[in-house]
Amino acid sequence: MDLLRFITAGSVDDGKSTLIGRLLYDSKSILTDQLEAIERASKSRNDGSIDLALLTDGLRSEREQGITIDVAYRYFQTPKRKFIIVDAPGHIQYTRNMVTGASNCQLAIVLVDARLGVVEQTRRHSLIASLLGIPHLVVAINKMDLVGYSQDVYSDICIHYADLAKKLNAHQVTYIPMSALNGDNVVDRSTSMPWYEGPTLLDHLETVAIDDEADGEPRDHHPARFPVQYVIRPQTAELHDYRGYAGKITSGIFRKGDAITVLPSGATSTIDAIEVAEKHLDEAVTPQSVVLHLATDIDISRGDLIVRSERLPVTSQTVEAMLCWMDTKELKAGSKYMLQVGTFRTRCSVREIAYQLNIETYEQIEGVDNLKLNDMAKVVLRTAQPISFDPYPKNRTTGGAILIDETSNVTVGALMLMGEV
Repeated sequence: MDLLRFITAGSVDDGKSTLIGRLLYDSKSILTDQLEAIERASKSRNDGSIDLALLTDGLRSEREQGITIDVAYRYFQTPKRKFIIVDAPGHIQYTRNMVTGASNCQLAIVLVDARLGVVEQTRRHSLIASLLGIPHLVVAINKMDLVGYSQDVYSDICIHYADLAKKLNAHQVTYIPMSALNGDNVVDRSTSMPWYEGPTLLDHLETVAIDDEADGEPRDHHPARFPVQYVIRPQTAELHDYRGYAGKITSGIFRKGDAITVLPSGATSTIDAIEVAEKHLDEAVTPQSVVLHLATDIDISRGDLIVRSERLPVTSQTVEAMLCWMDTKELKAGSKYMLQVGTFRTRCSVREIAYQLNIETYEQIEGVDNLKLNDMAKVVLRTAQPISFDPYPKNRTTGGAILIDETSNVTVGALMLMGEV
């Protein structure tokens, strides 16, 4: 059974937590003790109904404010598919949380309040989903019950968002009118909107194709990449000459006998054996965790990247990247940070802010000297050591990186590496 990881995003009070609660409740994915707990917590409601948002708004501060602050994860499954739900914060102050939550998702649900239409946070979250290369977008037009289930309202929002999607070059967009509060078109088809002939949200989640990445290429057709996490040298009497390189295959496929290159050194060898739980395999594919054995002894350490020699990644010390700034302290051109790509770390400096993206218009603003919290921009980095990566649009796993403040060890920026300069 395959797994779909998806994120829900939208403005404050668009109904994200209620939507997830409804999805879990109507698909019968709530345990009895969980249901009893939210029933007790909902006793203060005047109408006596169950507050389904409490399934995800677990923090006390979130319940008091009625907003989602942290990223919440929920797991459920149907007979057709397993799911991981990532509930992202709606408030602009917590946009950075969405970036971290969405980085591994295959689908994004962008909620739109039918009364308000497309707003700034809709644009912001859609831009982030686009930059992160999430292949599938669902525009969930919620609270249709508050606009009389009007087809005209639904159509107007679809037209407005379609213009937005065109600017973002988003192709796989699905529009679903719904009322999460009443359960319309979430799991069960609505009788209040007979004019809508598309799938319910759960129908779409169960059937959407997830084998392909954003570039349309299956994962196992991607160039083979293996970031080394640990070098295994037992040096015991029984395993005196044992040398294995442990890690997780982040893309592609490795086979016994493949010619490989170790980056950034450029040393070459062949795969002598592939080991999983003390068993030897002829091949291994993403996302397996394995131990690789090479035919020759090479100086390899944590952070090195093992790749098949016929498809090498970009290796450079000067790179362009799209950046989402995640710190309250401003970023200024010339600032120095620690850059982490996979398991590899090196110091770097922000040589230039090429342009900042205007969230409202998606226009490029040049001449910017600093970035504030949640700003998005294209930057040029200069690294102390060469880094090896694939452009993010081609490979999300090896093209993603983070900036770390060395003084506080806090992650201050999320990066999508685009290419060398």
